[in-house]
Amino acid sequence: MTLIGGGLERGVRTLSLDSPDNRNALSAALVGELADALADCAKDPGVRAVLLTHTGNTFSAGADLRDPPPPDAFVALLRQIVELPRPVVARVTGHVRAGGLGLLAACDIAAAAHTASFAFTEVRIGVAPAVISLPLLPRTDPRALARFYLTGERFDATEAARTGLVTAAGEDVDAVLAPVLDGLRRSAPEALAETKRLLTARVLESFDRDAADLTALSARLFSAPQAREGMTAFLERRDPSWVV
Repeated sequence: MTLIGGGLERGVRTLSLDSPDNRNALSAALVGELADALADCAKDPGVRAVLLTHTGNTFSAGADLRDPPPPDAFVALLRQIVELPRPVVARVTGHVRAGGLGLLAACDIAAAAHTASFAFTEVRIGVAPAVISLPLLPRTDPRALARFYLTGERFDATEAARTGLVTAAGEDVDAVLAPVLDGLRRSAPEALAETKRLLTARVLESFDRDAADLTALSARLFSAPQAREGMTAFLERRDPSWVV
């Protein structure tokens, strides 16, 4: 198992990414288990909201280079989070890289502790942040994305909050989330679903318009020689050949 499904606490179902051996990398198994768990949450009338968190010091290291999910499966998972008729709240206390940032952007609300760090590392292994752009571009500051997409630089939780990647950051992420979860528990379920539909309309437009093209782009880049060199260099802990 790569996912822990927690109990229901006053209407909030906790799902924890739990694959510490590969830093919660997005394997085919993890993507499938998370999709199944979210589908169960959507069918359970007792679930008011979903809290997506993690074990270990990494929320997600991005795609599992040894067992990556098919691009269309990952796109389907991102869309499932956006379309879920329950608010999905991310709780982050560790590192988030590449595809993991797509999960954050798909969530309705995200909170991060000051121990968290973030980076779009795709360009450093020879690919591009293609499918994760579907939820990211409509929700995040474009100037910030230009810098961090193009350079792969690491940035902190304060910067993530400033740019809209996360909703809020603080020393104690649970203290940050307490009023958020309380507010969701006080809200009418059907009103929450309709309000979420209003908020996600633009994001879903990007899926409808661009998902096929970005999925094809991702598949093409991951199969190219440049990506093979980048991923090999990453696994061998060396600089790829293009570093100057």
